[in-house]
Amino acid sequence: MPDRQDPPRRLRPAPLLFEPDALVAEPERFFQLESIEDPAELLKRSTELALAFRAAAERATDFQAIAAAQLADPRRFDALSAAEVAARADWTADYATRMVEYGRGLLRQRGAGES
Repeated sequence: MPDRQDPPRRLRPAPLLFEPDALVAEPERFFQLESIEDPAELLKRSTELALAFRAAAERATDFQAIAAAQLADPRRFDALSAAEVAARADWTADYATRMVEYGRGLLRQRGAGES
């Protein structure tokens, strides 16, 4: 084993074994709805998606409210005011107050369900 320090080896880039396809702008796709030609099937599938997105939005709002309530919990040493919660979430102070209260209700329900 040599005593001298060898200079660090330079890594060579791996050779390309193929040419990448030219970037072709693909038309925007929305859950393949644009490819459904039967209006009855299109109505059915788009309604399913609308309901799924609505349910997801409602769940996300519940989680926002829970987080707002936890951040505004007066038992926390770093509790935020409704105005501070509003600033973080880009809400009005009034909406933040209502979300904190809604979140507290959800937390009470969650706590009652665990007991």
